[in-house]
Amino acid sequence: MRHFILLDPLEKLVLKKDSTILLALTLKQSGHDVFLLFEKDFYFRNDKEISYQVFDFDGKINESCYVDEFLINSSSQVELNSGDIFHFRLDPPFDKRYLRYLWMVNSLKSKGIRIINDPVGVCGFNEKMLAYESANISSYVGQEFDSFYNFIQSINVDQIILKPLDLFQGIGVEKIKINEIEQNDLKKIFENKVKESMGPVVAQPFIKDVEKGEIRALFFNGIELGSILKVPPEGEYLANIAQGAKFHAVELDEDIKENCIKMCDKLSKYSVPWVAFDILGGELSEVNITCPGLLVEVSNAHGRNLAQEILMNL
Repeated sequence: MRHFILLDPLEKLVLKKDSTILLALTLKQSGHDVFLLFEKDFYFRNDKEISYQVFDFDGKINESCYVDEFLINSSSQVELNSGDIFHFRLDPPFDKRYLRYLWMVNSLKSKGIRIINDPVGVCGFNEKMLAYESANISSYVGQEFDSFYNFIQSINVDQIILKPLDLFQGIGVEKIKINEIEQNDLKKIFENKVKESMGPVVAQPFIKDVEKGEIRALFFNGIELGSILKVPPEGEYLANIAQGAKFHAVELDEDIKENCIKMCDKLSKYSVPWVAFDILGGELSEVNITCPGLLVEVSNAHGRNLAQEILMNL
């Protein structure tokens, strides 16, 4: 079985804890042919077979499931063949650039290529909206102030979160104490966020439980690989490991796990097997399908390389 992995330039990645690098090394160490394909070398053509400039690599995974060493070796031209597996591992944001690559990668299916995660599934769902459809967290998505203001009056809370609909890693998330702000000032904050986001934004009540941590649960083909609780630094509210959050292994509550499996069943119809759930206060807050991450951290917390379990379930 041959694997082509489309990924970002290495200088954009934190190699020691990058999910894609762990996957690539695990595939290779398991005896598979694995080729790294960088964004600049990816193309589509319909008049003849596609031959990519791809790269061989070497590296080491330590006992803690972090990457100790990763080296790019020589490049070669390799023809894409029917039956190959193509891993779409470009990081968001989901912008025009990202959408163009999804369209291009999707066209590879006409050549008999299996793609993980399938571009049609990725295109069809926003990761936040997908969670809001099934979660009980009161949520507003829009860009018109009167409807936004009506929403925050109806939920009757002191603090809200405003955030973009399509960014990641906590970028653009803002906590607002609405009981300390005049309506006109709130309008300015909201309209600035809409302008900054170039469209609809998300408003939700601030959930104080985030100070106790947010769960990241990894699933592949409807099977839970493992879950961790990410706890933000004291006094902070963003449970982002890249910004200092600590983490440890947790067991999912059975009701939450059942909701995750139901969502996986839905996404499996669109050939989206790899899903990373963010869970806050017992509710799904995000369903990550573009480039699900934290595979290294979850593997570390559970004491086993979970990329091997992905390989077993391909």
